[in-house]
Formats: sequence, structure tokens, C-alpha cells
Amino acid sequence: MKQINRVFLIVLDSFGIGAAPDADTFGDAGANTLAGIHGTGKLNVPNLISMGLGNIDGVSVLQKSDAPTASYARLMEKSLGKDTTTGHWEMAGIISHRPMPTYPNGFPPEVINAFEQAVGRGTLCNLPYSGTDVIRDYGEEHLQTGKLIIYTSADSVFQIAAHESIVPVEELYRICQIARDQLQGEHGVGRVIARPFVGEPGNFRRTENRRDFSLLPPAPTVLNRLSARGYDVIGVGKIGDIFSMAGITETYPTHNNLEGMKITSDLAQTDFHGLCFVNLVDFDMLYGHRQDADGYAVAMSEFDAWLGEFTKKLRPDDVLLITADHGCDPTDNSTDHTRENVPYLVYGASIAPENRGTLMGFDTVGEEVYKFLTNCTMTEERNRALIDNALTARKQSYCPYSGFAVGAALLAEDGTIYTGANIESASYSPTVCAERVATFTAVHQGKRKFTAMAIVGGKRGEEVSAYCAPCGVCRQVLAEFCDPDFPVILFDGKTPKTLTLSALLPESFGKADLGAH
Repeated sequence: MKQINRVFLIVLDSFGIGAAPDADTFGDAGANTLAGIHGTGKLNVPNLISMGLGNIDGVSVLQKSDAPTASYARLMEKSLGKDTTTGHWEMAGIISHRPMPTYPNGFPPEVINAFEQAVGRGTLCNLPYSGTDVIRDYGEEHLQTGKLIIYTSADSVFQIAAHESIVPVEELYRICQIARDQLQGEHGVGRVIARPFVGEPGNFRRTENRRDFSLLPPAPTVLNRLSARGYDVIGVGKIGDIFSMAGITETYPTHNNLEGMKITSDLAQTDFHGLCFVNLVDFDMLYGHRQDADGYAVAMSEFDAWLGEFTKKLRPDDVLLITADHGCDPTDNSTDHTRENVPYLVYGASIAPENRGTLMGFDTVGEEVYKFLTNCTMTEERNRALIDNALTARKQSYCPYSGFAVGAALLAEDGTIYTGANIESASYSPTVCAERVATFTAVHQGKRKFTAMAIVGGKRGEEVSAYCAPCGVCRQVLAEFCDPDFPVILFDGKTPKTLTLSALLPESFGKADLGAH
């Protein structure tokens, strides 16, 4: 493929295209944001249809294009969540195997008490609530007392609403940052959200000064990797907030879709080299959560009209990606996000239109962004680095009895690599494998979450020439700290081979068997 100079990644916030296979476990069986807004009769998206939106697996409400202009696919989420942070993080390469904490009964006293003490104000509500309803029901009391309106939803959020005349916007942002600093670890919600509003009792309305304060990503993302290599990483909309600016070189916050689309069009006229990552939030914030299917359909039609003009600005070495981070069906019985599959359209002069079927993982997006710009996927680069570290570690093997030298390299979630080599003893039983040396070293350093391991082995003094799999004991140790889909990379001196931990140890004995957590 021709070298790509610029990638535009546009996230249509909440534009799901049908319930995910596990939607029922999230209470979202039958959810379909696209079908819901199509049913209004107000959806007019000829440019998306031309690209192939109607041709995607499972999409039945739109016309199919006889000659799609883009590569198209349906993406299924791996992470356990249906919120903005989880969806965007997965796109950038972070899979959330454990859901972020939610609070269906409100936040516990220890959270609220610590927050009130830190900000010097009392609080109201502390329940799951609709954002428009909560200011209607608590806004007047807030005006009278100055207490902050705290509420949440089905998502992992701590939302703070305040009237701009009582708590100026910058002060609200400061308060949100205090909450963000407090809400870590067990109570590490995905986002703290500032929700300023104005108006009088009976006529309160939220302003466009919303701001999200996201949890810092637990590991390097595609944004970090690109910026570290000298590429521009430009965030438009709430991208800077979602990633806490990690890996972002330039940011353009926006108040609405129209502003986000204009900035994106303006950036297309500049000579940046790298990624322009755009979030268009109105679909979710103004229409999905408010159950406004008509407004959602009109907004999507406006985006489509803009898209027709934007594609004319693309250069031969540009690629445009369009996707979403979750669903928010405005026609279901809930104002919350919905667990849905999302569209994935890839368009550009160098892109061959094709049906790619259904792809597992939003991380497909980040991998392809990275490969477009660097000609190497993040996974390939990660595996190579781990293999190189394992080969170096193998040189320190102490194996006078077996003569079989092994090296291992373990990648912690924060990006640190821990290595180990096998160490033997004349009495044999105290011998420790390379995999356990690396793992125990990492655990001793306080690490508990890991993302991959590479293992190399062969006769001492000879080059690696065959795959070396971990022994049963090492597999059990890895199962103590790693998820079932944890990748174990084997190397025979020529070609890496990746196996999951569940494939290596399909029925591991674990914490659950002992009733532990």
C-alpha cells in the first residue's frame, strides 16, 4: 500500500448499528441506534450509503450500494463496557477486561464525604438520573443552597451539575479535577463530567461548557506510540479529555458537531503528518440520551452532507476512518448507552473497497491507524520488542544440567518489560523457569496486570530454532495474574507464533475455585 501521510479518524459518538451478541447481559437486547433513527423517516445519508454503510453485516434498514467506495466492516467490542472511555480506549489499543465501577444506588458515603470536605460544599441528589431531569428536580435547591448536584448513570461517571451564576465554569472545572484526583483505584470511574447549566426554575437548560475528566489510560495507546515517533496527534472535540491529553500533541475542544466538523475541515487544509482524531458528541449528548430520534436523524443527515464536501478535500495520501464508540438507541426505554456493534468505514485513494465482514475488537481501528502511518502494526512492534528482550535475557540462563537455555519477557500493563532466564540447581526441584523469574520479578515490583509474554528457548550455545512453550507450572502461574486471552508469543528464530493463555491452559485452577477475589 502507498505510504499514508495523514489519517482522519472520526467517531460518531453513540452511532451503534445493532445489538452486540452479549447485549442482553447489559440489558440492551434488541438495541439498534441506526434502525431507531431510520424509523423517523428523517434520515438522509447518501454519502454514507455510497461508502457502504448499508452493506455492513447486520444492517438491513439502509439501501445497499452496488459499488461501495470504501472498505466496510462491523466491529464487535471486546471490552466489558458500553461507555465513551471504554470504547475510545479500545480503539486506541487498551482492552478493559473488567468493567469500570458503576453506582446504581449512588456513591457511597466515603466517596461523597471526602468530596464535600475537599471542595467545601455540600451535595444534592447522588442518584442515577437523566441530565435534564436532575437540573429540573434539584436546580432550584441548588440555587438556594449552593450545594452541588451530584448524579450518575448506568455508565461509569461522576457528574457534577452547577448553575453558572452560582459556580462559575472555571470553578466547576477545578472542582471536577478534585473529584478526578480522588476517584482512583476501587472508585476509579471512567469520567468525571462537568455539567454547567443556566436559566430560571422551570426553564433550566444545560450549556455547551461541558467538560470530561477521564481516567488516565493505564498503558500506552496508539496516541502515545505515534507521538513518541514524531507524528502529529491532533484531538478534536473531547478526545483530549477522554485520553487526559496522553499522547496528544494538539487539541481543539469543541462545543458541538458543527464546530467539530468545521475544525476538521480546516485541519484538512494544513500539512500535518499523523493522526487527526475527531469525536462528534452531539449524537450521544443531545439526542441519544434525550431519546430524541428525530434530532439524531437530522444531525446524522447534517454530518452526511458535510462528509460529501469533506471527502473532496482529502489528498491522495490521506485515509478517512469513520466508526463509533458504543450505541445510544433513542427509541429504547432507557436514556443510557446501549451495547451495540459499530460501523467501520475506511476511505481513501489507496483503499480498495471490500466487505471485511465482522471484525472482533474496536482495537482494529488503532492497529490500522498505526499501520497506515508506520507500515507496522502495534502488535507486530510489541511482539518484536518482547522477542528481542527474551533473546537477550536467554544469554543469562544458568542451565549446566539440562543445557537448555530459556529467556522470557513479560509486558506489564504500564508498558514496563520484565525479563527472566531459567536458573537450575543440582537438586533439580529448586529450578525456576524463565517465565516465572520474569513474572515473580514483576510481581515483587508491585505489578499485577500484564498484557503479553514472549518466550524463546533452545540448546545452550545455539541459536533458537524451535518453538519453546511454557511448562505446566508456568502456565498456572500466568493464569494467576493474566486474563484468558493473554497472548503468549513463541519464536523459532524465524516466525513468531501467538497462543492465548486459555489455549495453553483451558481449565486452570484459579481464585474462583477457592472462593477468593
